[in-house]
Amino acid sequence: MAGKDTPLVGVLALQGGFEAHERMLRGLGACTREVRVPTDLDGLDALVVPGGESTTMTLGIAREGLAEPLRALAARGGAGGFPILGSCAGLIMLDRDHLGVMDMRAQRNAFGRQIKSFEADVQLLGVGGPPIRGIFIRAPWIAAHGPDVEILGEVEGHAVAARQGRMLAVSFHAELGDDDRLHRLFLESIAHALPAPAGDGAPVGETGGGR
Repeated sequence: MAGKDTPLVGVLALQGGFEAHERMLRGLGACTREVRVPTDLDGLDALVVPGGESTTMTLGIAREGLAEPLRALAARGGAGGFPILGSCAGLIMLDRDHLGVMDMRAQRNAFGRQIKSFEADVQLLGVGGPPIRGIFIRAPWIAAHGPDVEILGEVEGHAVAARQGRMLAVSFHAELGDDDRLHRLFLESIAHALPAPAGDGAPVGETGGGR
């Protein structure tokens, strides 16, 4: 960990809207590190797989040799697994047909192409207060899932948010707005994860300046 009370959250930074996640996480007191190669995964307490274009992201993961290290990371953390947040294309990357770390199948562009992007209120199980305003951009939905996956929210009868252990996946972009409750829910899962080995972290204040 970055410090006794400060989690170090990696944000996959091969492509897509990773900077918005970084800003929101840092605003909540977390340290962040941009992840581009396998060694960037060392010492992390959690990981965000951001939105973007899933085909481009898949190619980037293959190019950098990240697929197996990401699968290994997801298996850490005991019975609940490792804390991972996937948003939009990140949800797709976590599903059975891609990294295979969540027992679900995503339907790509399920709500339509770019021209049909929209905003909608999403009432998320486990998040108090009013619904979260979700931004849906060429968004997927969860077409199928196994018994270990808990659906947390729906839009128009379609599952758009799910949790499996400490992994959380949403179809929409919460990081593009001002509501930080989804990221707060994610950071809460880190507190319940097994601690990283002593001395396996990064110095406090690391924010991932990129390469």
